[in-house]
Amino acid sequence: QVQLVESGGGLVQPGGSLRLSCAASVNILSINTMGWYRQAPGKERELVASITNLGSTNYADSVKGRFTISRDIAKDTVYLQMNSLKPEDTAVYFCNAWRMGADSWGQGTQVTVSS
Repeated sequence: QVQLVESGGGLVQPGGSLRLSCAASVNILSINTMGWYRQAPGKERELVASITNLGSTNYADSVKGRFTISRDIAKDTVYLQMNSLKPEDTAVYFCNAWRMGADSWGQGTQVTVSS
């Protein structure tokens, strides 16, 4: 199992930016896909963005053009840059790793967008 440690959440005003980080305990090139999910109160967990070990990215329609997923292979870390944040982006954000047929999850980091 992959250990994932997220950081970077917090409170931000609408229109602001945050960058989330997810540090993995293994070489991220050995992970088939890494992704960011979010779960708002009373809602199901949803995929926000993902990146494969080949570098292909995928985004939810709701965040396209505002969020960017990227990685630093030397640091085994994946990032989620979130710009133009909206109140509806408020949620707990989770990092996920799909590797060798198994899912691993981070502990989650709270993102609150409010004035």
